[in-house]
Amino acid sequence: MTWMNWLPWRFVIRHVARRQGFLDPVALLSRLHGFAQPSEVGVPIELLRAGMVFHARGLINSRVIQHNLDWVWPYWVERQFNPNDPSFVPRAFSITHVNLTHRNWTAIGYPDVDELPIVDPRGLLTPRLDGFSLDGWLMARNGRYLLPSRADDCRQYQEVAPEVSVTTETRSPGMMLTSRAWVELETGSPTCKLRLTARSDSDGWLVLALRPQNPEGVSFIHEVQLLPGRDGWRVDDAPELRFSRPAERHHVSDYHHGDVHIHLEDREDQTQGRCDVGLATAAALFPVQAGEPAEVTVSLPIAREDAVPSVPDAWDRAYRDRCSLDCPEPHYQFLYDAAVTSLVLHSPDDVYPGPYTYKRFWFRDAAFIIHALLCTGLTDRAQRALEHFPERQTPLGYFRSQEGEWDANGEVLWILRRYTELTGRALPPQWRKPLQRGARWIVRKRLDDTIDAPHAGLLPPGFSAEHLGPNDYYFWDDFWGIGGLRAAAALCADGDPDQALEFGQAADAFSAAVDRSLAGCAERLQRPAMPASPYRRLDAGAIGSLALGYPLQLGAARDERLLDSVEFLLERCFVKGAFYQDMIHSGLNAYLTLHVAQVLLRAGDPRYLALMDTVAAIASTTGQWPEAIHPATGGGCMGDGHHVWAAAEWVLMLRNCFVREEGDGLVLGGGIPERWLAQGQPIRFGPAPTSFGPVSLCIRPRAGDTPVFEWRGEWRDRSPQLEIQLPGFKPVTTEGDRGDVPLTLQEPSR
Repeated sequence: MTWMNWLPWRFVIRHVARRQGFLDPVALLSRLHGFAQPSEVGVPIELLRAGMVFHARGLINSRVIQHNLDWVWPYWVERQFNPNDPSFVPRAFSITHVNLTHRNWTAIGYPDVDELPIVDPRGLLTPRLDGFSLDGWLMARNGRYLLPSRADDCRQYQEVAPEVSVTTETRSPGMMLTSRAWVELETGSPTCKLRLTARSDSDGWLVLALRPQNPEGVSFIHEVQLLPGRDGWRVDDAPELRFSRPAERHHVSDYHHGDVHIHLEDREDQTQGRCDVGLATAAALFPVQAGEPAEVTVSLPIAREDAVPSVPDAWDRAYRDRCSLDCPEPHYQFLYDAAVTSLVLHSPDDVYPGPYTYKRFWFRDAAFIIHALLCTGLTDRAQRALEHFPERQTPLGYFRSQEGEWDANGEVLWILRRYTELTGRALPPQWRKPLQRGARWIVRKRLDDTIDAPHAGLLPPGFSAEHLGPNDYYFWDDFWGIGGLRAAAALCADGDPDQALEFGQAADAFSAAVDRSLAGCAERLQRPAMPASPYRRLDAGAIGSLALGYPLQLGAARDERLLDSVEFLLERCFVKGAFYQDMIHSGLNAYLTLHVAQVLLRAGDPRYLALMDTVAAIASTTGQWPEAIHPATGGGCMGDGHHVWAAAEWVLMLRNCFVREEGDGLVLGGGIPERWLAQGQPIRFGPAPTSFGPVSLCIRPRAGDTPVFEWRGEWRDRSPQLEIQLPGFKPVTTEGDRGDVPLTLQEPSR
């Protein structure tokens, strides 16, 4: 903060703060900066802005929720504020009240439509980003209620065909309520739909409730009006909501009169209401006859007015060339299909790591998500996202999504190379200059090799992947820098050999500097494991240093530094079988657990499968993972409740179980679970893009004999060497465009 160095300001701020009884902010900032390495960017303005918005809502929550616990609140509030619930969080000195226990939701949508409605674990539907929500209740005439956010008996699931939908079924004695939410085209416009179906053993009312809330807390509604035909709502300036049939009764309330839930049995009917505070609630009631189903469907257009018209067969087009999995384990199959669907929904133009909290762009998340798109054959989506990268490059060559992230340039150059490898396409001419500027930025950004310090030759301190700790000289950044330079050298090899030589030599020099620094760490720590930075002890931040092996493959599969780092993490940083990130996330991380699994898989260590099984087990019933998972509640505790980086990692993990590049060849079947082979069903995967061309695999069982491994490759050049390494069977080395190999059981080791 340069202005803080202006002498008068420092004295003025200190003087005013002390006179008002506050801490000296200048001294406080100085203390805070003392916990990190000096760096040119403390915290990027983008993260400060996002944090302020997040906690501004939390501050509103603290003023509203705890004083109105007789309202019907979203599921996370009903649990987190309940002292008898395991999810209870004491509020005491917490200035803001935010969702820390059940950050779970599932996106629905339509291909290439930017708006992504979300559904919470009890069916609460938020049709538009950060807006109001719709809920369904069931009220019997004898005073009984079925309120999903308070219900114990609930089943929720996602279907991905023929359209993406989330169904929530809640029950109580004598009552059942089902909600189904999806997006479909209606007269050419993407429209969010919510269908409520109720059944009761006595007469009652199906209630469609308009809620000034969503999975993050309060979301304001100032005015609501029932349409003249009693078949819809006009809510503030949002598009009109339409009901499939007229409401028989209708009630509205404001903040000072309490939740509309309190007034459902009032005789007076209201058609409109206003709340200056912004907490208007409304309920449209539809009769339910005992023993007979009652149903109503709500429709709300969600596309922007300037949006490109959607096409009716968008799902078929999106899936046309995708790499398919056919396996005998239904849960794995479902998670793969759900993950591919997540990739499609979150790549309308740019790619987003989430539909709500993280509906913004980061190069880091984008690199992994685009890699998953490429590996599943969704090439056009990947290319469309890559085309936006140059516009985010500064004149000096820095690829900037957030200031101070020194891994970004390496990630961009690496994913560009993977694009050319996996598609067989040449680098577009317009990418040449951004590529060269980006590589030169890495070269310039490195510190001097002659510095007499452990960080000599590394990238400057930054906040890196954010969850690794205070600003530091992170090896994560360095490994990505090296990987980026090697990618740039490879991309320049055909058209500009001199440039390729320059970048290759720069990568060698950078790698040598990192090796020297790591050697110093090994001497200091008395083991080869890689800490997060040259100045850190071994802790959970070491997860970032696994980039050496996954995804960059900068070292050998059994590099002792890599494997010892994994052993440390498994011993000290795993909870309930998953990687637990102490710093910031404070939860179980599906995608980081899979990073460890990828390193183990590549090293031929069978423990990778236990980690995959854990990640599969902690997925939500709709097949999603929040960014971090509360170790006790099993709900999300950090980040977006539908984390697309996690979905990308699940796709990439399964892809590498079937096929992965290793040197000049392919390893086939190295991670296919042995238990699948015992099911006696064919196992198929493909066509899977590789750096040699797409390949399709099939493992066919044979009655009373070992299975046959089949492959069909469409190699762009000669056949690569193929290493078939199916667990439990003897390895086979072969080659060719296609073939089949009978497998031989491996003799058990003594």
